Amino acid sequence: MSDYKQRIEAEYESIDKSLATLPKIELHRLSELELAGVAAILHNFYNGIENILKQFFLSQSVELPAGPSWHRDLLQAALSQKLLPESLVEQLKRFLAFRHFFIHAYALELSPERFLPLVNDVDQIFKDFKSCIDYKILEYNL
Repeated sequence: MSDYKQRIEAEYESIDKSLATLPKIELHRLSELELAGVAAILHNFYNGIENILKQFFLSQSVELPAGPSWHRDLLQAALSQKLLPESLVEQLKRFLAFRHFFIHAYALELSPERFLPLVNDVDQIFKDFKSCIDYKILEYNL
């Protein structure tokens, strides 16, 4: 198994562990501290997605985006390199926007309504993402 594939598998495992800790109750019942924890898990999920994209691109000698918009450009590169379909990139852009908000907001500004759709969708999005990446790993014999 290549180093890149091992790193991707390690990211998968970390994301799975993080998502398994998401509360199974209604978010409006959580304390502010618990909501901040849910937001941190969503943030970690998206960071893991970016790490996987970077590992895949490095394995293919694709230059990684740089500069102030590199996060957005990384998703665009995944689309232009046909690594991810447009529909999935659009879904991931919602997590990118939340990541930006989370980094620049105060924990007390977090409201369940802001990220409930992300919590509801994260498992399916991760499943779809893994399917795309795993297909490409096989295709490129990583």
